[in-house]
Amino acid sequence: MRQPSLDVLMDQVDSKYTLVVVTAKRARSFMEDGNSEGVNKGIKPVSLALEDIAQGKIRYERTREGIK
Repeated sequence: MRQPSLDVLMDQVDSKYTLVVVTAKRARSFMEDGNSEGVNKGIKPVSLALEDIAQGKIRYERTREGIK
C-alpha cells in the first residue's frame, strides 16, 4: 500500500500539525479495535489512517481559533 502524497493530505487539513494529530488519533483507534481488516492483513495503522484522511473519510473540528 502506497501512502498518499503530502499535497493530497494537505487538501484535507489546514496544517501539518493538524495532520499529525488527526493521523495519530485515527491510528490509535485502529490499534484499540484490533479487528480492522487492514490491520489484520499486516498494514500498519498509520498507513491506514493516512489513506482514510486522503479519501476524506475523517472529519475534524477545531475547538479554538488561537491563543488570545
